[in-house]
Amino acid sequence: QVHLVESGGGLVQAGGSLRLSCAASGIIFSMYVMAWYRQAPGKQRELVAAITNGGITNYADSVKGRFTISRDNAKNTVVLQMNSLKPEDTAVYYCNAGKLGVDGTRYDYWGQGTQVTVSS
Repeated sequence: QVHLVESGGGLVQAGGSLRLSCAASGIIFSMYVMAWYRQAPGKQRELVAAITNGGITNYADSVKGRFTISRDNAKNTVVLQMNSLKPEDTAVYYCNAGKLGVDGTRYDYWGQGTQVTVSS
């Protein structure tokens, strides 16, 4: 059974920092692209950052230069370091593990989400 467990959310003032962690189990971690998504009230879920097994990263334009994603394949964890937080970063943040099978089947697993609230 696959489990993605997030931690590290909370309330922070604008300009502050938070570090989100996601611990994965039940998957061959190195086979998955790991990502963080977020969903603000009344908005669609959006990709924040993603990282491949080889360390290639991709960021939403809105977080470039402020957020850093990293992974530890030995510990099956992915971390999102968030600096210079803004009120518009307020959302529920979700950890995602995704891969594409050779037959084109998409495999996606999600954590339960962790709330990040940035006060102005």
